[in-house]
Amino acid sequence: MFDIKVSRVVKKDISFVFEQLANHSEYKQFPGVKGSKLLEKGNSEDNGLGALRMIDTGSVVLHERIVSFERPTKLGYLIEYSTPLPFAHDLGEIILSEQEDGTLVEWHSKGRINIPLIGGMFDSRFQKMGGKSFGAILKFIENI
Repeated sequence: MFDIKVSRVVKKDISFVFEQLANHSEYKQFPGVKGSKLLEKGNSEDNGLGALRMIDTGSVVLHERIVSFERPTKLGYLIEYSTPLPFAHDLGEIILSEQEDGTLVEWHSKGRINIPLIGGMFDSRFQKMGGKSFGAILKFIENI
């Protein structure tokens, strides 16, 4: 099982940070993301609840469904499809809270690579890569 937790204060306004994280079609601007696309619009707004986004890291393609959307404090997602590794995703959640010096972002993703016998080996690698990727995205947002 992988369990990625990243907590970081981003020295930007909470609304700005939320917009950057919610704008799925622009994830390709982030380090480690080769391509991104909004596949299905959300119920009440394009990137909102129910939206389906595709994120291509170059080694893995993920389709993530937005399962919670509370502007500007919470964004939840679940991986519905992935290739070449099959994911069983239990939790994807980004919680934002205002701080004196910016926005505290708490990003949590939990699940497993669903391959019998060897999935655990991929889990540990994905956990390490995921933590670095989430941190790099937040650093990028801070530097915009």
